[in-house]
Parts: sequence; structure tokens; C-alpha cells
Amino acid sequence: MAALIALGLVSGLFFSSTFVLNRLMSLEGGHWVWSASLRYVFMILFLLIVIRLFQGRKTVVALLKLYVEHWLFWTVAGSIGFGCFYALLCFSADYAPGWVIAATWQLTIIASLFVLMFFGRVFPKRIWVFSTIVVVGVGLINTSHITTFHFVEFAKGAFPVLIAAFCYPFGNQLVWESKHGHKHFPKIDSPLLENAFNKVLLLSLGSLPFWIVLVLFIDPPMPSMGQVLNTSLVALLSGLVATTLFLLARHQAHTSSELAAVDATQSSEVIFALLGEMLFLGTALPNAQAWLGIILVFIGLGFFIYFQEKECAIHD
Repeated sequence: MAALIALGLVSGLFFSSTFVLNRLMSLEGGHWVWSASLRYVFMILFLLIVIRLFQGRKTVVALLKLYVEHWLFWTVAGSIGFGCFYALLCFSADYAPGWVIAATWQLTIIASLFVLMFFGRVFPKRIWVFSTIVVVGVGLINTSHITTFHFVEFAKGAFPVLIAAFCYPFGNQLVWESKHGHKHFPKIDSPLLENAFNKVLLLSLGSLPFWIVLVLFIDPPMPSMGQVLNTSLVALLSGLVATTLFLLARHQAHTSSELAAVDATQSSEVIFALLGEMLFLGTALPNAQAWLGIILVFIGLGFFIYFQEKECAIHD
């Protein structure tokens, strides 16, 4: 369990670069559609290179065949888990600072529990208590800065993130359900899915139709070279490294409690995003209320680790 939490926290560190860089691109006038779609173009390119180097050409060919064989499933899962999720986050960057988006995004902890319940999973009731502690901490961080912007802008930045908070765990859970067998989804029990890079590539390929439709529908102005470079950096740090580590941790989880705990580690993004904006965008130091929220976030995570380890020791 401790190893799963550690993987989740490291993924949170890299994933926090999304909020900082997306806000930076927005302040520089970059359109949110390009910030979102170009990231996945670069992700696919990076993943193809990595998989080709470490797993060989045959694996790349096999993955493409697996995608074609279940193209509808991968399109649905990729469009929800990667497409809708990230498009909404990038849209919010036009209306709210990165720390606001990162803080609001932590509602994915609760959203993940509802997703697990939707798929018939059960877990100890104390999971709700631990999640509530984390969310309270996030709320303190959020409200500690609420006077720095208008409420209407906050709503425009927060509401899309609320929807994204459900899209991301739902799309990822579709893959988990398909791999472990679900009557409503195709059984994809391929050994290729044992590798997290392969799953990220399949989901990224599945999101391509979504991005094509979005670009054609919105018709944004062409991106600047700076925006292209920044999206490639987001793809590398957040899309490739962070997402892969997160999916790896979820893949190694064997119980609903472990899945919920891994999802909860993403609350660390708030802290990392605050530090990132302080370093690169000149954000002021957090006040006492924000620090209290940060402490509560880690207390909630600590409870996840302690009680899950204790539960595992009892069963062993």
C-alpha cells in the first residue's frame, strides 16, 4: 500500500505541471483547444518512441491491432477519460489560476468513489471519512485565495473541472473493468495491458477522434511556437510520466480500498501546483489557512496508508 501511495504522489508532482503550464499558456494568449489537443498529439509520438525502443516494433504493431480490434471501446474510454477530462481542464485555465483548478480537481477523490459504486464495487465506510478530510483540506486551500478573483470567473473555472473530476476516473475505470471482465464491456485480457505505457497509448489513440471533432467545431486560431513547445512539455511531464505512474499504481491495486487510496494521492497536486506557481508565476506564499489545508490533505492520506496497511496485516 505504501508503494502505491508513493507512486501516486510522484505522479501528482509531475501532473501538477499541467496546471502551471496551462495557466501560463492562457496568460500568453494561447487557445485552450490547442493546449488540450496538441498535448495528446505529442503524447502519442512520445509513447510510440518509448514503446518502440523498450518493447520493440512487434509490440507497437500488436498495440495498433488491439486498438483496431476494439476501436469503439478505446474511442469511448479515451474520449471520456482523456478527451473530455483534459479539454475541460484547459478551458478552465482561461478563467482561474492553476491552484484553483488544482484544488477543485481534488473532488475527483469523491467522484472516484461514486464511479466505483456505479460499477458495483464496495469498500469500508471509513474511506468516506478519509476522503472528507482531504476534501476539507482542499476547501481551505481554495477559499484561502477566493478574494483574489471575481466569483463569476471562479464559477467558470470551477464548474468544468467538476465535470472533469468524474470523466477521468470513469474513463480509467472502464479499462480496469474491461481487463478484469464486465458483462457490458468487451473482455480485453491481453498481456499488452500489463504495461502502463501501452494503456496510455491506447487511450490516447482513442481520444484522437474527439480532438479532431473539437478542433473542427471550435476552429481556433493557429498556435504560437511557444504554445507548441509548452504543450510538448506538458505531454512529457504530465501526460507521459504522471499518467503512466498513476495508471501503474491503479493497475497494481487489487481492492476497492486500494483503488480509492491511489486516486486520493492526486490531492498532492494542489501543493505542487501552489509551489510551481510561486516559482514560475510569482504567486504569493500561502497563508495560514492554506497551510492548514495542506496539513489536512496529508493527514487524510496518512489515514489511508495506516488503516489499509493494518487491514492487510490482519488478513495476512
